[in-house]
Amino acid sequence: MGSGISIVTRGTWRTPLGDLQVDTELASSIQSSSRLIDMDDTAHVYEHSVEVQLPFLQYIYGSNFRFVPICMMLQDLVSSQDVGKAIAESCHGRNPLIVASTDLSHYQPQQIADRLDKKAIDAILRLDEISLQNAVETYDLSMCGYGPTSATIIASKMLGATRSKHLSYHTSGDITGDKTSVVGYSSIAITQN
Repeated sequence: MGSGISIVTRGTWRTPLGDLQVDTELASSIQSSSRLIDMDDTAHVYEHSVEVQLPFLQYIYGSNFRFVPICMMLQDLVSSQDVGKAIAESCHGRNPLIVASTDLSHYQPQQIADRLDKKAIDAILRLDEISLQNAVETYDLSMCGYGPTSATIIASKMLGATRSKHLSYHTSGDITGDKTSVVGYSSIAITQN
């Protein structure tokens, strides 16, 4: 639903761990710095990625932070560059935590998922959004959030990030024991030093 790339610029989001405020000033700045981002609440109605991440952030940081929810249906390189640049320009002089939420392979046998997911993970670890986009297209990767991941890489590099660290990789088969049809998941940190 909603716009191809949407942002919520004001309001409160409620999670089981409490209420969180949208950072209206930052969200408005990101939206006005972009040629493509629309203010559109409806894009978030059926999209769960932001609401799934917020409780994890609240567990770590409490509820004393503000956030900016962006939803990307358009995930091509040009759209990702626009979003990444808008985030970086608006966050200049701040110390933001940028989170891209995605899973990797969908419903592949474990061995195939491992091989395909490695192509995306390697591109992210090299901080190479172009290689990530190419891998998704070349290998028909079913990674659902490659646009936000690309935008995160772009914004992070513009804000001075030079390093990445692979924290974890697992599939649903590691939990269920059924490795005939898995979904892949990875955690990667991008940092300035």
